[in-house]
Amino acid sequence: MPLRSTSSGKVSRDAVHHPLFARYYARVSVAAETRMGMADVRDRLLDGLSGRVIEIGAGNGLNFARYPSTVSEVVAIEPERLLRRLAVEAALRAEVPVDVVPGAAEALPVKSEAFDGAVVSLVLCSVRDVPRTLAELRRVLRPGGTLRFFEHGVGGGHAMTYVQRGLDRTVWPRLSGGCHLARDPIAALRDAGFELGPYRRVLMPEKGPRLPTSYCVLGTARRPAHGESERSAEAS
Repeated sequence: MPLRSTSSGKVSRDAVHHPLFARYYARVSVAAETRMGMADVRDRLLDGLSGRVIEIGAGNGLNFARYPSTVSEVVAIEPERLLRRLAVEAALRAEVPVDVVPGAAEALPVKSEAFDGAVVSLVLCSVRDVPRTLAELRRVLRPGGTLRFFEHGVGGGHAMTYVQRGLDRTVWPRLSGGCHLARDPIAALRDAGFELGPYRRVLMPEKGPRLPTSYCVLGTARRPAHGESERSAEAS
């Protein structure tokens, strides 16, 4: 694995520690594969990826079995100890090589421009610093590399947004492993300099009550190739 020394200093092997939430998430995420259609979402998220891929916040490794054979290697970053142990077990069952590594999204322990693709799945809601995380993803992707994302965030109109923001200011992050409900992943990707590809809004669950966590987005972004940012700025 291409390790490096992070510029921000040494990162703890357990940069995130939410043992109670990790146990809850491990159970609920498995049930969501069929009950909420997450298995189909994962297939769409990963379809067409190839080469070396980095996955940030791999959780208990439910994506691993769904990577296509065109992927030569997955480096999976998971900071939470229990989820990382479950991810290692899932990696052993995967058909593509998966290396599960401790680390924080804001200081990835890998070399720059080392990956053809990157994956974030229900991750940007809970990282401590979204701009820094996306800057790290840009750094480790090769120019022209692809980012696949499935994230939940703000949505549902003014009333729901008010509820989401209220929960973010009070109990939700404490109960849900640092998760935030009212972040805007599409705006964050644009602000980080990614070139957005096709994306679609997804409701989870598709049928049933609309919850503060229901408003998701599934899509693709791209790190511009060298020189593209400059040409775009000149054209504007």
